[in-house]
Amino acid sequence: MDQDREIRVGVVGVRRGESFIRGATGAVGMRLTAICDIWEERLERVGRAHGVATFTDYGDFLDSGLDAVILANYFHEHAPFAVRALAAGKHVLSETAANGTLAEGVALCRAVERSGCTYMLAENYCYTLFSQEMRRLYQTGEIGRVTYAEGEYNHPMAPEARLRLAPGEDHWRNRIPSTYYCTHALAPLVYITGSMPRMVNGLSISAPEVEEETVRRGDAGSVILCRTDDGAVFRIFGLSLPGHSNWYRVHGTKGAMEIARGPGYFGPGHVRVWHEAWNRWPGQALERSYLPEWPEHAELAERAGHGGGDFWTNFHFARAIRSGEAPFLDVYRAVAMSSVGILAWRSALQEGQPVQVPDFRDEAQRAPLEDDTWSPWPAGDPRAPSSILPSREPSAEALERARRIWSDL
Repeated sequence: MDQDREIRVGVVGVRRGESFIRGATGAVGMRLTAICDIWEERLERVGRAHGVATFTDYGDFLDSGLDAVILANYFHEHAPFAVRALAAGKHVLSETAANGTLAEGVALCRAVERSGCTYMLAENYCYTLFSQEMRRLYQTGEIGRVTYAEGEYNHPMAPEARLRLAPGEDHWRNRIPSTYYCTHALAPLVYITGSMPRMVNGLSISAPEVEEETVRRGDAGSVILCRTDDGAVFRIFGLSLPGHSNWYRVHGTKGAMEIARGPGYFGPGHVRVWHEAWNRWPGQALERSYLPEWPEHAELAERAGHGGGDFWTNFHFARAIRSGEAPFLDVYRAVAMSSVGILAWRSALQEGQPVQVPDFRDEAQRAPLEDDTWSPWPAGDPRAPSSILPSREPSAEALERARRIWSDL
């Protein structure tokens, strides 16, 4: 496209989407022109605040002269919206997860290939200050080839806050299995090392007392082991067990690195690197810990949400559109990482049996999944369970409390 013209962007979703609405500015070569949601009261309020057109009909929104669409709608509904946008010739930046079923993942890959448009996963945890620094360090070869890595995204919330985020018994947050929200933990490891998952083992952690005041039917946490295409093993932990944790560690053949643990959601933000005395470069320190600097655009990144990641997703999306080169978080990595959550859940329901992750670049590997619509969502056919427990129904007291809170929203 014309390198001097701003990319005309529309955002779907006026709750989580407000971060993208604020970030679609000339600073990244974008211009917000439209927003879309069925929540009319908030839609009109946000539209007035930003002086842009508002739409409740997605088709009309796509026809409004957009170059690109940013999807910040519900977790399990991104793929169908993305496929429609791609078919209409729009570039797509999609929140996680890329796909809610394996069939959607196949359809999404094919839609990108047919369209020739840019698709990018808006996985903001890849672009925190420490994730970018760990990627830079890994690419220098200082710690060698990855052998083992750990990623944690565990985000507990007070029961009332969780209920306000999930208004309705069938809201996706109340149905999501514990492994599905895995990309915040997995994607930074993929970004740092370039490795891709090829097999998963999942174990779910059921703790009903953690959710007894909510109406969630899913388990509170999970552990996923990923065997990667270069032979490494990744351990992924989350979801909402008490004890915030957003942390990453990478072990290589020549050393290791991690984010320093500490108070606060992102900790102190320091990167720690260490080596064995017999396995280091001449003159190299055995251990060091430091606060890295942004590679560029520090002021803009510091003002953005999710540790700066919300700025960088818009930045790299715009850069990919202008260059015509696929972003790192392209459709194949997006679908593979999102499908890890689905496949790990199948493993968890079999107490950790290994499950292969297909290469979604390969039509021969993905074609057998084109009709695989298994999911825990209300329209799932067949409907998957949300918990490893045989029955995980909310109590009458929890339902009454939830409905009281929802009535005030």
